[in-house]
Amino acid sequence: MNASQVRSRDSQGDIRLGMGQSTLGAVLVAMRGDRIAAVMLDDDADSLRRAAHERFPAAPIVEGDSTMDGAIATVTACIDAPGTQADLPLELNGTAFQQQVWQALRAIPCGTTLTYAELAARIGRPGAVRAVAGACAANEMAIIIPCHRVIRSDGSLSGYRWGPARKAQLLARERAWVAHGGTPV
Repeated sequence: MNASQVRSRDSQGDIRLGMGQSTLGAVLVAMRGDRIAAVMLDDDADSLRRAAHERFPAAPIVEGDSTMDGAIATVTACIDAPGTQADLPLELNGTAFQQQVWQALRAIPCGTTLTYAELAARIGRPGAVRAVAGACAANEMAIIIPCHRVIRSDGSLSGYRWGPARKAQLLARERAWVAHGGTPV
């Protein structure tokens, strides 16, 4: 992800919502202009719609836009084929620290995990373990920014915004993908 692919801070404009289905359940992609503003997962499409309206309370929301099909297909491919890399333009709304953490998350290879402490050390802030965990929790780009690849120091999974069962499934799927030489399983 390079600087031209990221727009920061809350931008103005309509939010377009697209829905898809993956092997992990319903997927919502929210876009503002040509940039992905959020990727959310849930079992229920209506819950995702409500979450999007809560996330973007001041923005006019447009649903059912067929121009979203390509973005939805790319995100779904990243879910269903773990080694797939999404090179989508993103709208990241977070502090400089959060964005530093999110950039480091994108550098964790598929099938690999780091602890929150290792991630903090990787960004040069070894004393900021809780802040790193907070940045992971603030991530609104499910799968695209793979916060599911961060675990506790004791090896346990810890929380995941889209459910610990999904986190376990994602990690197992990624490990299997690596074990099978990078082919879908």
